[in-house]
Amino acid sequence: MAKAKKSIWAIGDVQGCLPSLKALLAHPEIANDANAHFWFAGDLINRGPDSAGTLRYIKSLGNRATAVLGNHDLHFLGLVAGLRDHGKRDSLHTLIKAPDADELIYWLRQRPMVHYEAEHLLVHAGVLPSWDLTTTLALAQEIETTLRANNWAMQIEKAFGNKPLIWDDSLKPHQRLRFIINAFTRMRLCTPEGALVLGKNSRKKNKTTAIPWFDVQPRAIANQATVVFGHWSVLGLLLRPNVICLDTGCVWGRELSALRLHDRRLVQVKCPSYQSPSES
Repeated sequence: MAKAKKSIWAIGDVQGCLPSLKALLAHPEIANDANAHFWFAGDLINRGPDSAGTLRYIKSLGNRATAVLGNHDLHFLGLVAGLRDHGKRDSLHTLIKAPDADELIYWLRQRPMVHYEAEHLLVHAGVLPSWDLTTTLALAQEIETTLRANNWAMQIEKAFGNKPLIWDDSLKPHQRLRFIINAFTRMRLCTPEGALVLGKNSRKKNKTTAIPWFDVQPRAIANQATVVFGHWSVLGLLLRPNVICLDTGCVWGRELSALRLHDRRLVQVKCPSYQSPSES
């Protein structure tokens, strides 16, 4: 008998909202799907009530779960490395002090930046318009290799910041690292020429020209893969032929969403509000 084809449920930003995640996966349509695999679009932790429990739960799913890294996940690694300060909305103290923190940190560092399968590319924020599939996978591997190295904390020392905003293959190593991370985990808006628009000042400066990264044309990956992402709770659910956004603002008291990729069946659960409404 032929093995049943697995079904992939892509899930938006969990952000430490473990009760909501458990409720979502207990939904009959998902719980009764014996071949279900789960794609998590990054921002597994922070701002919700149980970041440590969320990592343990996703980790316990084994090879049924694929999780890419988001900006909150990298922020946590920066905290661990002594490179970042706690933000006023952070809820990471219990994770840092957890008895299995070292194990969870190691597991998190092994997660990919992007994942490609079944003609879909999973990423937290997006893909720079000029990057095709081959380039995207290669650049993601650069960051993954850095985070998995024994001296990872030293290597990411200059990984945080807004500049450069324009991609160039000849960027210096630390600039290259920062740009790739920002594109994959922080990007929402670009100029029509494909430069990143990051930070409040930059957005104000470019407010008349900045557009969503997926509306910049041409977009090299558009005919190669459907991009599945989160990160943009204000945008919310977006379903286009080659672009899917699944950040539906769980931590802000809206919904946690799962989308089955082969038929775009949508399942959502209502979430308690752990933070005041704001753009994550």
